[in-house]
Amino acid sequence: MVVRGERHDLSRREADRLRDALGRALTQRTEFFNTVGERRDDGSYVVSRSGAESSGHRKVFRNFDTVVELYGRLPPEFTAESVGERGLTGGRRHMLVHHFAEHPEFDCELVSRQPLTARKEGSSE
Repeated sequence: MVVRGERHDLSRREADRLRDALGRALTQRTEFFNTVGERRDDGSYVVSRSGAESSGHRKVFRNFDTVVELYGRLPPEFTAESVGERGLTGGRRHMLVHHFAEHPEFDCELVSRQPLTARKEGSSE
């Protein structure tokens, strides 16, 4: 293997360790207060409720861009109901509103807990 013009010879064992380390680096899990975002090595992105183990508290997206597109289609002020209109049901809608408010990629904040409502920054609705 050549890195920055320098040749490195790896044994099978060293190559396996390097592959495992790269796999761990590509699988990124970010924990927020209410939610967790996980980028898997297959490219998918998973949003789950913090501390929850069942699949009912998880939504798997094809990739992170799919989550960004979903957020982009939401109105300037949105509720869990708004997210539910995109085919999501139950607690996953609330979980995604929390995730949008917690994740730094999404410029929004919670403005109400009853009903759960978030507002995109720069929106005055």
